[in-house]
Amino acid sequence: MSAPWWTSDAPLPLVRISLLGWGLVILRAASLIVLVFGSLALLILLRMVERPIYGMQRPFTPYLTVAVCWLSMRIIGLKHVVHGAPMQGAGAIVANHASWLDVFVLNATKRIYFVAKSEVARWPGIGWLARATGTVFVERNRARARAQTELFQARLAAGHKLLFFPEGTSTDGQQVLPFKSTLFQAFFAPELRDGLQIQPVTISYVAPEGADARYYGWWGDMTFGGSLPVLLSPIRHGRVEVTYHPPLRVSDYDSRKALAADAEQAVRAAHLTSRSTG
Repeated sequence: MSAPWWTSDAPLPLVRISLLGWGLVILRAASLIVLVFGSLALLILLRMVERPIYGMQRPFTPYLTVAVCWLSMRIIGLKHVVHGAPMQGAGAIVANHASWLDVFVLNATKRIYFVAKSEVARWPGIGWLARATGTVFVERNRARARAQTELFQARLAAGHKLLFFPEGTSTDGQQVLPFKSTLFQAFFAPELRDGLQIQPVTISYVAPEGADARYYGWWGDMTFGGSLPVLLSPIRHGRVEVTYHPPLRVSDYDSRKALAADAEQAVRAAHLTSRSTG
């Protein structure tokens, strides 16, 4: 069995935070706490009204999530550049995974719902946010495969855009790992295949001037608590580029491996281009 995370032989150099940097950490962290958890309380109240009327559909609360993530990016100070456009119609999104910031980066552009491993639901703080915002939790259990496919079908039928990270882990942001084709199997269910599109999305971070190129990465045994102050401390941040590629029709493919390969190729090519011009 492979390791549950990706790691590197070259650890990220220790980032020394200045006194001014610590001031920014405190200011930004306080602002994010007020924004995120204040909005979470509002979202829960709205969902209490939304759920009895609309059931699985969420016509209002996702817009609140988008607004919160957009404002969070402004508070952090990370420049957000978008290329291409999110697809219209039923479908799923697959993207490379470099940082916990990816959640804010992707939600700041489009109403989407993340697909995460079931363990995330039990994480303090993050688990609450994930459940409240409609994250789909999956188990790595073949016995549950059919039930999870039915859940994907129901969510897609409700107009939800589901987002998967096919690498299965986050990295240092300087590479794209091979996509795990098993994650694409659910798309080939007879109930989904004919009307479903998959949109590859590339996330590329450019570090602040003078910082290690892997500055925004989150990998190995790095913790959220250790990463947060580092990412909130820069006076001038770098940027993140999000590239939406043309959607791929599942019905055009005869296997999950072929679909995963084309999605990976699109993501990897844009990532290499971004790194060479960054």
